[in-house]
Amino acid sequence: MNLVTKTLLSTSILLALSACTSQPLNNAAIIIKHAQILPMDGKTEIIEDGTIVIQGNRIIAIGDASIVKGYSADQVIDARGKIVMPGMINGHTHIGMTAFRGLGESGVENRLKQVMFPLEKEMLDRDLIRTASRQAAMEMALAGTTTISDMYYHQDEVATAVAQVGIRGVMGETVIGFPVVDAKQPYGGLEYAEQFIQQWKGHELITPAVAPHAPYTVSAEFLVKSKQLADKYDVPLLTHLAEFRWEDAGVRKFSKQMRDGQSVVEYLASLDVLDDKLVAAHMNYLDADDMALVKQHNVGVVHCPKSNLKGANGQTPAWEMHNHGIDLGIGTDGPMSSNQNDVLTVMSYTAMNARTIHKDNSKFSPYELVELATIGGARALNMQDDIGSLEVGKKADIVIFETDSPNMQPNYDPFSTIAFSAYPQNVEYTIVNGKMIVEKGELVTVDLAEHNIEWRKVTDKVGNFAKTLK
Repeated sequence: MNLVTKTLLSTSILLALSACTSQPLNNAAIIIKHAQILPMDGKTEIIEDGTIVIQGNRIIAIGDASIVKGYSADQVIDARGKIVMPGMINGHTHIGMTAFRGLGESGVENRLKQVMFPLEKEMLDRDLIRTASRQAAMEMALAGTTTISDMYYHQDEVATAVAQVGIRGVMGETVIGFPVVDAKQPYGGLEYAEQFIQQWKGHELITPAVAPHAPYTVSAEFLVKSKQLADKYDVPLLTHLAEFRWEDAGVRKFSKQMRDGQSVVEYLASLDVLDDKLVAAHMNYLDADDMALVKQHNVGVVHCPKSNLKGANGQTPAWEMHNHGIDLGIGTDGPMSSNQNDVLTVMSYTAMNARTIHKDNSKFSPYELVELATIGGARALNMQDDIGSLEVGKKADIVIFETDSPNMQPNYDPFSTIAFSAYPQNVEYTIVNGKMIVEKGELVTVDLAEHNIEWRKVTDKVGNFAKTLK
């Protein structure tokens, strides 16, 4: 074999090897690389120097640094020194009330009757609810919340605001036994709820729902009708349950169908209202028999410790429910009850509440708190197949925390850093359904100047009326 032939042969081999090794890169929308990833996939393992690849609205790859070699993307986020985790889930709130936040905080004997009811009667309308809901959704997105579950009036306006900001929402139209802003007749919310469901079912971000307010404001007949409507359209059923000390006695006075000695949980079970569509907020007063029923019927529960403690409404047996294997998430409740709309705050309250009750500082580890705020909340809302953890095939709802700020250092244990040290302003990126909502700490989906004009009109109006309340 002469020199020319050897050279040609060597060149052919090199070209063949090059062709084998230089495969085209797979296209993606977003690549997050060099991240400290908390997958929340049922294991406590952390992926150090990890990579997440997003295409469309889903995660298509997750793993170590080697994964990035197979992909190219329109946007690459170098998350070196940052914590990446599933977007947080606020399992219970009333964001349309944000315009009333901070009113009646002192010197008021009965805040509900002297402040809240007059405000709702005189101030609520579509414009206020839409603008206040947008304000709250912006606050939550900036704090890393990617999904909320909300109960209020004019839920089509709440849904419009939430979708505009770009976060995910389970929106429950309230059914209640007296006239309210969007229903002139008692229980008119049921008809409104059906129209709302028809309008929004199938939306990529909004899951419409039926929300009978509570068993002390909704009759047995309309609790059942609300459940039937939820079944008809296969949507969630949201309610307040076992929230107050007086609730059992109050429901017995309100409903002749509740027997003496029956708890409110047993009462709902007797009406066949308990099932996996039901998401029950608060659950402060329940015993082992109630917990067994909740577990048996796969009811989702949302613990609101900050709201309960602020209102002196009781201390939820959250640790016991957790040990019973109940699907448990956490929530802020309304902004008049907890003021702050971020889930980060609720995590630390969850631990302090349980540890105070049990006089045991081991209750709710940092990992368990982050679990409640992510996959736990997803299970409570029956959405665990799509959100709540970072896994291939799941929706790309992701939050990225910077760790350079003084409060985030040292970051020995990222679960502890998130559960006890992080502030909302440490959120650098919020991604929902594969779309960038917050980028480098700035909301990118709403025209803030335009929103602020609407917001000032609302708060000026509310502030002037509040001065008349005594």
